[in-house]
Amino acid sequence: MSQIKVIALDLDGTLLNSEKKISPRNLAAIRAAQEKGVKVVLTTGRPLKAMDFLLQEIGTAGLSDEYTITFNGGLVQKNTGEIIAKTVFSRDDVVRIYEETEALGLPLDAINEGDVYTLASDQESLYPLYNPYLNFIPVSIEDLSSQIAYNKCVTAFQQDYLDGAIPKISPDLGERFEIFKSRDMLLEWCPKGVQKDRGLEALVAYLGIDASQVMACGDEANDASMLKWAGLGIAMANAVDEVKKIATLVSEYTNDEDAVGRAIEEYVLKEGQ
Repeated sequence: MSQIKVIALDLDGTLLNSEKKISPRNLAAIRAAQEKGVKVVLTTGRPLKAMDFLLQEIGTAGLSDEYTITFNGGLVQKNTGEIIAKTVFSRDDVVRIYEETEALGLPLDAINEGDVYTLASDQESLYPLYNPYLNFIPVSIEDLSSQIAYNKCVTAFQQDYLDGAIPKISPDLGERFEIFKSRDMLLEWCPKGVQKDRGLEALVAYLGIDASQVMACGDEANDASMLKWAGLGIAMANAVDEVKKIATLVSEYTNDEDAVGRAIEEYVLKEGQ
């Protein structure tokens, strides 16, 4: 196995425990890897603004030689905010998705960086429960701006209803967009081709390294692409079956049992010893 130079970490269900915190063992392993010169890259569906406290904790906030992949790979940026690569929605894309969610009785939020445009609907979005740090702006679809681009859309709603509605989504939308669940009550809509592996691909090209030098850890469907792509893809013990099937290996441990820290200890910190 090639020497690991980048560790790509999903957040919820992976790096973070059930209390949404980085455990002491995970944090100690991350810092030890950083001391070896390994880049630790948070790779998430969240925008950068919703992650500042985590970047502060791992010591990479605001640094020009540290990187984060947000919006499920749609935005690759330095932690100063400087953009390396991005793929976005137009207003027309958002309108088409909104027409679909309205027909299915689902809410929709459209996201531009740290701003969340909560589109008027009969159903109340649960997205503020996931990312309270963002700036939520209620707006009608008619008043949604065409002068800005949208990183992604999300449908956050009660799980049973959401799961019942997903099979009813028009097939043409599956061809036009990336549609997947990232949490039990969270459906994400991204531009076609936007997945975490694409974001990592852009980053390693920028850094001049290879996929074989990347270790990726994840647990949900939106992590599958990066675990398959990375030289070492590790699924948490709590991962969904889809992710476990494509991972290089499945940890014996869950996100509540320091699975990330244990993986870093085994596959990064022991290298060269």
